[in-house]
Amino acid sequence: MLRLTKSIAVSRVAAFLLGGIYFLAFSPHDYWVVAFVSLVGFFFVLVRFPEQALFLSWLFGVGKYLFGASWIYVSIREYGGADFFLASFLVGLFIFGLALFLLPIGYSVRRLKTANLWFNAIVFVLAWSVSEWLLTWLFTGFPWLLLGYSLIASPFASLLPVFGVLASGMLSLIFLLGVALACRSIFFSDGNRWRYLMPVLAPCILVFVLHNITWVTEKGLHSVGLVQGNIDQSVKWDFEERNRIAQKHISMSAELWGLDLVVWPEYSLTLYGEEARRVKLKLQERAIESSTNLLLGAPEIVPYRDEQLTEKFRVFNTAQGFGLASGSFAKSHLVPFGDYVPFQEVLRGLITFFDLPMSSSSKGSNDQRNIVVKLGGETVQVGIGICYEIAFGDSMRIRAREADLLVTITNDTWFGASIGPHQHMQIARVRALENGRWLVRAANDGITGIIDHKGNVLDELPQFTEGVLKGKFQTMQGKTPYNLLGDAFFFAMLAVLGVLVFRYRYLVAIRVKG
Repeated sequence: MLRLTKSIAVSRVAAFLLGGIYFLAFSPHDYWVVAFVSLVGFFFVLVRFPEQALFLSWLFGVGKYLFGASWIYVSIREYGGADFFLASFLVGLFIFGLALFLLPIGYSVRRLKTANLWFNAIVFVLAWSVSEWLLTWLFTGFPWLLLGYSLIASPFASLLPVFGVLASGMLSLIFLLGVALACRSIFFSDGNRWRYLMPVLAPCILVFVLHNITWVTEKGLHSVGLVQGNIDQSVKWDFEERNRIAQKHISMSAELWGLDLVVWPEYSLTLYGEEARRVKLKLQERAIESSTNLLLGAPEIVPYRDEQLTEKFRVFNTAQGFGLASGSFAKSHLVPFGDYVPFQEVLRGLITFFDLPMSSSSKGSNDQRNIVVKLGGETVQVGIGICYEIAFGDSMRIRAREADLLVTITNDTWFGASIGPHQHMQIARVRALENGRWLVRAANDGITGIIDHKGNVLDELPQFTEGVLKGKFQTMQGKTPYNLLGDAFFFAMLAVLGVLVFRYRYLVAIRVKG
């Protein structure tokens, strides 16, 4: 009895620690193989203790998000005005809640486990993939730390423009679990041991073939200037500071006029009303004079009347085009508590965190048109991702369909010197590779950078410095398979694995009855 209790305690510690090392596969660490050590270990813990699988899955999730996403503490504690204990409590709720997304894995293993490890591996891959898919949309979604993002630094990166982040993560997990089980079978099987190499060789051949295929072609080379103002979040929305912030971005852009494209970060303008109109008019004139496309982040105020005909206002977080650029794009994936406050009638006023500036934003339409720029006498569409919404692959894929360039503007100042901004940059790299498009990223205090269509960071500015980044980018033509088909491969593979699980269980049931 004592030995059993000890084994259960060890399994729980192992599940938590395996979840705790998972984040090392992602930026800024990029030890991609750690994700597979973590998940293969997690798999063997679950099949060894199936009766504990639900709790073990939750513990794995706690470790995963405690070490991989607790950077949210910085925004709550330093910028939200919460004391240490309240900030820790809120972050704890956040982590424990996200860990619940791992429960389908434990439930599936507990219900469907058999003596066949290969079958159990299929169940594990199926449940893990469903869990990641739920993270992309359930309760508005938090598609962070998806396995596929770690592949950008691995040999599996060539899967991303074909299958997308979800299906690529699934395929790579099948491969690595296959390697683990094949090695086990080769050492312990009495039969034809080498037949177990097939699950290893087939994915290697696929990765090699895809690595040598070019999906898109270059269209035109253009110049770009990115502004990183390094505005402290604590003063960004102060009334007295708004004009100074606008003038700072204008001054920093003095050397950039005449470039093909100039990009300022999210909420680089924080002016309203007549002040905003005057500054925007000045920017429009300056950009036209220098034949420059200017893109910047600014709030957009839209008046409306409610049912009682009372005049009210909606505030949108937008990217706006000036000079040769035209159009506006409003953020459509809003961050809970950052862009809006759920249950605001109850929560607003309780603590400063629930009254953060711009936490009353309205959601932009899902079917907005891209911003249009003129490059070399040609009209080009630009797919925009504002901050957090770059993490929503399907939305960015739709915007990239007609776009020759991707632009993301962000304000990662909320997360200080944590790993959060590095993970955010990694996600942007994957979006570029998935869609075969160059991506330029302007961030208030970093990481500002230029990313090519293969997901490589060609140049960037260091965090927490003010400066401008001048460089070149290519517009691209052609489409990747993922851009054309989206997550069709992912759902097809889910269906195939589901059929395999159902068929095997059905045959086992018949055999038992017989």
